Amino acid sequence: MTESPLALAQEALAVARAALPAYGSKFSKKTFTRHQLSALLAVKMFLKVSYRGLVAYLADWAELRAVLGLKTVPHFTTAQKAARRLKKTTPRRY
Repeated sequence: MTESPLALAQEALAVARAALPAYGSKFSKKTFTRHQLSALLAVKMFLKVSYRGLVAYLADWAELRAVLGLKTVPHFTTAQKAARRLKKTTPRRY
């Protein structure tokens, strides 16, 4: 386990790239990849912040945006909707 949010973001991005396709559909908007969004959600959980708090961190933390490859800061609802979509597509473990 790491204590660094930047190291966590890099690792989460690598895992997401190995496990997920970049986009859910060929008609996707292509502003953010699934990899970036899932890594964002991992950072959110690591920092124990709300979706709005996550966006505030991203707005202030250029190095985190660079690690995630973000050109712009997503709206907080982007992360919320991505979490909902990823929960739907993730198989349950019993």
